[in-house]
Amino acid sequence: MRRFNTAGPCRPEYHYMIPALRRLPEAPGLVDQMGYFVVHAPRQTGKTTALRALAQELTAAGHHAALHFSCELGQAVGDDYGAAQRGILDEIRLRAELALPTDLHPPPWPQASEANLLTVALTAWARTCPRPLVLFFDEIDALHGQSLISVLRQLRAGFSERPAAFPASVALCGLRDVRDYKAAAGGDPSRLGTASPFNIKLESLRLGDFTPDEVGELYAQHTAETGQRFTPEAVDRAIELTAGQPWLVNALAREVVEKIGVPTAEPITAEQVEQAKERLILARATHLDSLAARLADSRVRRILEPVLAGTLVTLDPYDDDVTYVRDLGLVALTRPVRVANPIYREVIARVLAAGVEENVLADPRSFVLPDSRLDFPLLLAEFAAFWREHGEILTRAQHYHEAAPQLVLMGFLQRVVNGGGYVEREYGVGRGRIDILVRWPYTTSDGARRWQREAVELKVWRPGEPDPLAKGLTQLDGYLDRLDLDHGVLVLFDRRPDAAPITQRTTFEQATSPTGRDITLLRA
Repeated sequence: MRRFNTAGPCRPEYHYMIPALRRLPEAPGLVDQMGYFVVHAPRQTGKTTALRALAQELTAAGHHAALHFSCELGQAVGDDYGAAQRGILDEIRLRAELALPTDLHPPPWPQASEANLLTVALTAWARTCPRPLVLFFDEIDALHGQSLISVLRQLRAGFSERPAAFPASVALCGLRDVRDYKAAAGGDPSRLGTASPFNIKLESLRLGDFTPDEVGELYAQHTAETGQRFTPEAVDRAIELTAGQPWLVNALAREVVEKIGVPTAEPITAEQVEQAKERLILARATHLDSLAARLADSRVRRILEPVLAGTLVTLDPYDDDVTYVRDLGLVALTRPVRVANPIYREVIARVLAAGVEENVLADPRSFVLPDSRLDFPLLLAEFAAFWREHGEILTRAQHYHEAAPQLVLMGFLQRVVNGGGYVEREYGVGRGRIDILVRWPYTTSDGARRWQREAVELKVWRPGEPDPLAKGLTQLDGYLDRLDLDHGVLVLFDRRPDAAPITQRTTFEQATSPTGRDITLLRA
């Protein structure tokens, strides 16, 4: 029986999968043009699966000797470019012996200086191979510094000799587009002697996320094999939570089917998908953990900090940081700059607010009323007390200083709500606000399951700005309209240097929105 795959390349006999070659439709044409090109996408989106399938198809067609291999072994040797090349050549030989017919195997590598080991070896292979060579250098950005420079220069030097004396077509595959190889090579473009270290490339191909139809197609494969269907609402919720990110799409389904263990006789529901999301986030699965590790990168923080604060992302027109963070998969490909999907949004917030959560001593059970509803007024009052006592210390400790007060509140909510209910966040990029929806399940007296929903808007009063109360009430009205709620909470964090002390300014008021809704106002 096939399964949803969350580790390593997909294999059609073992895994549900979208046809690999469909995901790189332009690549065969570039190979036919003897093109050198780049394939890039975030981790665990299917690059290796697609390139392996393409290499197999090209070789099987009888016109090329196509080979996919990894450069990851070169990562450990750093600037030792001789060792990096030998590692790559060892990997090429191993993969060729496993994947290619005997008559297409490379000859013994000739002796050469460390400066051009790769050039001499690939030239020898191209001259003896009865077909044009096509090589896919996967994990190319595992190489750094002089090792990366050496490989790129040698590929560029041999380019004009293709196909008789050098590979006819080459693809470099990794996280980043070629423009960011300069940074990986040491950060100084002049060291490469050109503005682009791979200026022979014909195209840069970005492997995209799954479309909504492809998510449905993948889940339908499970239904076809087991009879267990995903309800339309479950598929829609998975699409919404993942925005089609391939690992997340598979991980949600695997969590429901294998970990939660919904019996095959029962359909998979949207609520079970929601439960799977929470389990993945709390478990900090490998993919999500590697994502979280990127948050300390200064280039990542420079982009994400204003996104989390709801302010504008302002950059120099020649700045590549947005492209870099998009290539990592952290933010969406389309404008405005925003976190790529709701699961990443939740992971980022929880990781950044984890230090706050560790300092919240309140017992979550103390906020549950006898009728099983959440005592939200008590939660707000307890947060206000927590903020008065610890707010200044905790905001100073936040690395994402611009969003520090918001992260403190999020950390408090995580401690109190998560585990029993759910916290969902929206960042109003450029609108100076964060919208939070708390959903809490409870049971009515007749045994029916219902959801309590509490909406909170966070705004910051920054130096040189007017009081954001009026704007905040209007914005909160729009948010409540979408949720069809008649009440809400507005939290205004005052970050002006001349603001009153935190113990004096942290107060509650009652306000009315422009459309007459009851609003609890917390000035903090």
